Amino acid sequence: MTDKKMSKHSFSFQFDEYGNTTEMHVRTRRFGVMNNSFTNKGTAFNDQERRELELTGMFPPTVRTLEQQVRLSRVQLGTKTTDVGKFIFIRALFDRNVTLAHALIKSDIENLMKIIYTPTVGLACEQYSSMFRTAQGLHFYPGNIDHAEEILKRFAHRNIRVAVVTDNQGILGIGDQGAGGIAICLGKLMLYTQGAGIAPWHCLPVSLDVGTDREALLNDRDYLGWRHSRITGEEYISFMQRFARAFKKVFPHALCQWEDFSKQIAFEVRDAYLHDMISFNDDIQGTGAACLAGILSAMKIKKEPIEKQVFLVYGAGAGGIGIAEQIETALVEKGLTEKEARARIYALDRHGLVIKDNAEPHQVKFSKDPESLPWYGKKEDGDLPTVIKSAGVTVLIGTSGQRGHFTKEVVLAVMENSDVPVILPLSNPTEYSEAVPSDIFQWTSGRALVATGSPFDAVHRDGKPTRIGQCNNVFIFPGAGLGVLAAGCRVVLPEFFTAAAHAVSECVSAEDLNDGVLMPPMDSLRDVGTKVARAVGRAAIRGGVSGPYAFGDFQQENSEERLKTLVERMRWEPEYLPLIPV
Repeated sequence: MTDKKMSKHSFSFQFDEYGNTTEMHVRTRRFGVMNNSFTNKGTAFNDQERRELELTGMFPPTVRTLEQQVRLSRVQLGTKTTDVGKFIFIRALFDRNVTLAHALIKSDIENLMKIIYTPTVGLACEQYSSMFRTAQGLHFYPGNIDHAEEILKRFAHRNIRVAVVTDNQGILGIGDQGAGGIAICLGKLMLYTQGAGIAPWHCLPVSLDVGTDREALLNDRDYLGWRHSRITGEEYISFMQRFARAFKKVFPHALCQWEDFSKQIAFEVRDAYLHDMISFNDDIQGTGAACLAGILSAMKIKKEPIEKQVFLVYGAGAGGIGIAEQIETALVEKGLTEKEARARIYALDRHGLVIKDNAEPHQVKFSKDPESLPWYGKKEDGDLPTVIKSAGVTVLIGTSGQRGHFTKEVVLAVMENSDVPVILPLSNPTEYSEAVPSDIFQWTSGRALVATGSPFDAVHRDGKPTRIGQCNNVFIFPGAGLGVLAAGCRVVLPEFFTAAAHAVSECVSAEDLNDGVLMPPMDSLRDVGTKVARAVGRAAIRGGVSGPYAFGDFQQENSEERLKTLVERMRWEPEYLPLIPV
């Protein structure tokens, strides 16, 4: 068979009863096989495959193993002198050979996560147009959104299970990036594969390009996105509705993760499609669960109940309010009323304490009535140190994107309310963190419990290096997605993320807790993802929202035993699959 005679799709997947890929049927030969990143094995094509796929003579005679390819890829990666250079190398490898790329990432996940995702992916967003090499994912804009269903159907043969979808407006603390925001989706989906075993061919990155208000992009002659100011109002709503209808029709069982929308739109989109799609917003719910996991670990160390703490979220955007929502859910589960839970949660933004008169729509439920605060008389009473002292804050959380705002004065104010203060400067990238862990330990004589949002080097405490736990959403969303798929969920409930947070906290070892470490190590991502998936699946069964597993023939009554089997057996590992010529 020649390349010109290939059928509509040059390959197809064969699945086992659990929906895991067992082999690939290949309808093309020669360059058609090598130029497809799913079927390409490079020097690892064995002798039989080289004969049957008409590759004989196209490679040197020696057949390399995947392990050899990974080792040599690591050598090549080591020659790259910048993080952006390393990012480009891994993305190029992914575009050429997805199995090898994921095997490489898996071999050093702790370090390479910083390259494929935060902080390096932010630079990739900014340089997207100049770095563009090959088509990756889907780009919808007003000129093609009416054909969304037709376009999505082109991916139906890939059995899409997870899509990460962004409108590119609220990217990683750097804001509106136009078409470049799709780099975030690509990175997140690589982490779905690493953390949850969702095979790359089941993943779909989607950019909803509704324009950009960044003048530098609109004036850049090389910009690849839709050259138009961002559409708003009814026009934006109509655009979103057309995408959502098409996605649900083409992929009714797939999970849609909303990513990096602006703070108010993030809540509106999440809530608008809460019951119409299997969807969640990682910036809101994933961030909330990751932070809650760190808090739960801190409570184990402090030996204090979470319902006795007073929380302050500094930075009341999508992530900050998402954290507040998740803390509220956890407190209600502990027996507090909704009103009692919210009374223990304070939110601050650039105006100071969020009160009824200045609250934005997404902040309203966590705003305070000044009449109920005897210590609040004027705007200055809503600044950070005053609120900490007056409200008795014991857990301080930073999502402001404001570098260095957790000063010595601020940290010591929390320490006045607790012998073991919990300080969580979660803003990322690293340079935007509200405080540096080493400073917090110095100011509190090592008594504070600290976790960050971005990676920091270990800090020497008591004569030994102590790892700084990272409240990274990667501990949440891959496993949550796997649990949702395995449980056949019809909707995504808030309780899923509380369950996920508890599962992550349970992955922190006794030794780490003894050292004051609040989060698991990055190299345990696979195990964490498995435990989170089971916890989310159990929550779905208990919540009555689970259904038949949609991606295989493993049809049984929902049970925890069935769920455990599915979570284990549906995972893809970066190993070469048999290629069967057809």
